[in-house]
Amino acid sequence: MISENVKAAYDDFYAKNDVAWRMLSAKFKAKNIVDVCKAISPKKILEVGAGDGSILHYLNEWKFGSELYALEIAQTGVDKIKALNLSTLKEVQTFDGYKIPYADDSFDLVILAHVLEHVEHERILLRELKRIAKYVVIEVPKDYRFGVDKRIKHFLDYGHINMYTPTSLRFLLKSEGLEIVTDKTSMTEPAVNFFNEFINKKAKKSVVKKLRINLEYFVKKTIGNVLGKKKKEQFANAYTVLSKKSDHDIKIF
Repeated sequence: MISENVKAAYDDFYAKNDVAWRMLSAKFKAKNIVDVCKAISPKKILEVGAGDGSILHYLNEWKFGSELYALEIAQTGVDKIKALNLSTLKEVQTFDGYKIPYADDSFDLVILAHVLEHVEHERILLRELKRIAKYVVIEVPKDYRFGVDKRIKHFLDYGHINMYTPTSLRFLLKSEGLEIVTDKTSMTEPAVNFFNEFINKKAKKSVVKKLRINLEYFVKKTIGNVLGKKKKEQFANAYTVLSKKSDHDIKIF
């Protein structure tokens, strides 16, 4: 179970009025989820750690699934999700961060988007996800860079206590008996960087800055497309992976 201090911190987080920022970021997260799930047609979907419901908003709007469910540790998040009045949302409730209050195989798909990097006991949560759904889609930020330990305060301020590369996340999932179905790396879209630079950071708007952001995105995307998967993973800001229960149990001694 998560501590009361952590729960209170996330309660305060969703009480803040950053709706426009979270909705913009969520649009691209939701798109990544839909993209990696193209080969399946999930009907009953649960989002674990659903925050304020920003991702659910887009999944509902795009008619992804016919029944949406949500779990969140913060009551303020639950309240915000309820206030969205999503037509396909069937149930939203708080949980203790680990124990999921649904029976085995209750869902076609469970979503964990930008949550695992915050979780102290990640394997415990992964086993719960595998228990309640056939398919599990996970997205994490690709925080890891050379010398990242010199910026530990920056990441801890965001509550990021775990750090993943595509390789390390795939290893974690496979070692918990989850098979990789498909995956996707993505870079932060220019629209998100514009918002962060000129709204969040309140930097003075300029044509030069906009050109620099657009050019960096275009150059990295082009190089990734030419040089292939490894280079795309190097430039990526997020990694999204769809996995399913393996037919072969892996035991960790």
